Amino acid sequence: MSSTTNTSTNHTSTIGSIGTPSRRNTELALLVFAVAIPVFAYANVGLAINDKVPAGLLSYGLGLGLLAAVAHLAVRKFAPYADPLLLPLATLLNGLGLVVIWRLDQSKLLQSIKQAGTAAPRQLLYTAMGIALFIVVLVFLKDHRVLQRYTYISMVGALFLLLLPLVPGLGANIYGAKIWISIAGFSIQPGEFAKIVLAIFFAGYLMVKRDALALASRRFVGLYLPRGRDLGPILVVWFISILILVFETDLGTSLLFFGMFVIMLYVATERTSWIVFGLLMSGAGAVGVASFEPHVQQRVQAWLDPMKEYTLSQQGVVGHSEQSMQALWAFGSGGTLGTGLGQGHSDLIRFAANSDFVLATFGEELGLAGIMALLLIYGLIVERGVRTSLAARDPFGKLLAVGLSGAFALQVFVVAGGVMGLIPLTGMTMPFLAYGGSSVIANWALIGILIRISDTARRPAPAPATNPDAEMTQVVRPS
Repeated sequence: MSSTTNTSTNHTSTIGSIGTPSRRNTELALLVFAVAIPVFAYANVGLAINDKVPAGLLSYGLGLGLLAAVAHLAVRKFAPYADPLLLPLATLLNGLGLVVIWRLDQSKLLQSIKQAGTAAPRQLLYTAMGIALFIVVLVFLKDHRVLQRYTYISMVGALFLLLLPLVPGLGANIYGAKIWISIAGFSIQPGEFAKIVLAIFFAGYLMVKRDALALASRRFVGLYLPRGRDLGPILVVWFISILILVFETDLGTSLLFFGMFVIMLYVATERTSWIVFGLLMSGAGAVGVASFEPHVQQRVQAWLDPMKEYTLSQQGVVGHSEQSMQALWAFGSGGTLGTGLGQGHSDLIRFAANSDFVLATFGEELGLAGIMALLLIYGLIVERGVRTSLAARDPFGKLLAVGLSGAFALQVFVVAGGVMGLIPLTGMTMPFLAYGGSSVIANWALIGILIRISDTARRPAPAPATNPDAEMTQVVRPS
C-alpha cells in the first residue's frame, strides 16, 4: 500500500460580509407607487370639486416626490439594510393625508369659520420638518443601543414634556384638553414626543429589571401573581397616567402611555398576569376619573348616546357635542365604496374635520373598502415594527421596537375606535393622516428609530478574515 501526498495552497479570499441583500431598490419602486397614488387622488379631488385638474398638482407631486427621494437617499446612505416597507408606507399615509386636508381646505363652510383654507400648505411644511428630523435620526443615531445610556434621563425628559402644558402662560386649553403649549403663535403637543422618550425609558428599565418582574410568589386562578414589591413600577406609571387624565383631561394620552408600558412589560416578562393587572387598573382609573371630571363625562355621554348629544347641541345647550353623531352619519353615507373623493359632506363636522375626525372623511368618500385599506397600511407598519423587534439581536432593541410599534398601534386604535363609536373619543390625532405638526413630526422620528433598529438587525455580520500566514495544508489520500 503506497500513499500519494497532494499539497495545496489555501486561496480563500477575504469577504466583507455575507447575508441578505439591502432591498433598497425594492424600497425605491414602492416609493414610486407611494407618491403616484396621492398625486392621482389629488387630481381626482380637483376634478370632483372644480371639474378640472388642480393648478397645484405639479408642485404637490414634485414636493412630495422630492421629500420621498431625499428620505430614500438618506436610508440608502445611512441605513442600507433597513426594512424596505416602512418608508413607503409612511409616505403613502402622509401623502393621502395631505390630499384630504387640501380637499377640506376647499370647503366654503370651513373657510367661513376660519377652520380651513391654508391647512394643506402648512401640513406640507410640517411633513418637510418631519422628514428632516427623520434624516437627523438616521445620520446621528448610528447605533440605537446608545439610547440605553439615557434611560433615566429619558424618564426626566418625558415627565418634563408631560408637565409643560400645565405651566401657566405656556399651556393652552384647546377644546377642553390641556395638552398643548403655545409658542410664538404655534401650538405644540408635547405628548407626541413624550411617547418616544418614554419608550426609550421603558426599554432601558425593563431590560435591567425583567428578571425580577418575571418572578411570581403565588398562583391564583391560573395566573402568576407578581410579588408585592414588583408591583411598584406599574403602580407608578398607573398613577402618572391618572394624573395626566385628571390635570390635563386627556384620556387618549393616559391610555397610550399606560398601554405601551403594559405591552412592553408583557414582552419583557412573558407574564399574562401583567396584562390582566394592566387592564383592571386602566379600567378602574378611567371609571374613577370619569365619575368627577366633567370633560371626560361629556365624552362618555357622547359615546353612549350620540344622537341625544347632537339634539342638545342643535338646541344650543352648552357642553354638548354633535361631532360623534355626524361622524357616524359620514360613515353610513359612505357605504361600501364611498361617495368618491371630494364628493362627501364631512366638513359639517366643522373644526375637527381635518384633525380628530379626518378618518370620517375617508370613511365617507372612500367607503368601507377605503377604511379597510388604510387600516391595512397601519397594520403593515405595526407588523414590520414587530418583525424588527423579533429580528433585533439585543434585548434593548427588541423592547424599544415593540414599544414604539405598540404605541403606534394603540394610537391608531384609540383614534379609529373613538371616531367609529367603539370607545369614547380621546382627542388624539390619526398618525400621518390628520392635520397637526406635532403628530406628523413625532411619527416621522418614530419611523426613523424603527428603521435604524431594523438596519442593525438585518445587517449581515462580517465574515472572519483569513490569516495571511496560513500554512500549507497537506492532504494525504490512500492510493
